[in-house]
Amino acid sequence: MAEEAAEETGEDELKILVFSTETISDPGIDFAGSSHLSYPHAALVVHMPCSSGIRPAWVLHALQRGFDGVFIAADGTDCAYLPDCTRRTGDLVGRAQALLKEHDLDPRRLKMAAICSVCAESFAKHVREFERDIRSLNGKGGRVDARA
Repeated sequence: MAEEAAEETGEDELKILVFSTETISDPGIDFAGSSHLSYPHAALVVHMPCSSGIRPAWVLHALQRGFDGVFIAADGTDCAYLPDCTRRTGDLVGRAQALLKEHDLDPRRLKMAAICSVCAESFAKHVREFERDIRSLNGKGGRVDARA
């Protein structure tokens, strides 16, 4: 169905990998879906216990294997595991963006936002805006071509 919509608009369907946390952002993302909020259906959600556990190499790997962008739905200050989760997650995003630059990939293909358990509208808005930004990057010759 999403492919049909992409064909009707003449746009390629983008693939966005979403790292989501089981107890914080997952309920918000589920709420966005059950509320039928509009956001890219090509967003694939991977569940994590804590957003600070994501590895920068995973972001690089995702982009090299065909994803157009990676979105981290971070725990923020609501993390039940670590009191400094916000700092750790911010640090990993910085390291991931540096890694992307080292591999000639635009660091804007990675986005992070704190998504809480009731942040359905916020999640949908962030992912729609991220998709728009990625389309803009793709239109400037920035499409990730390292698909395997």
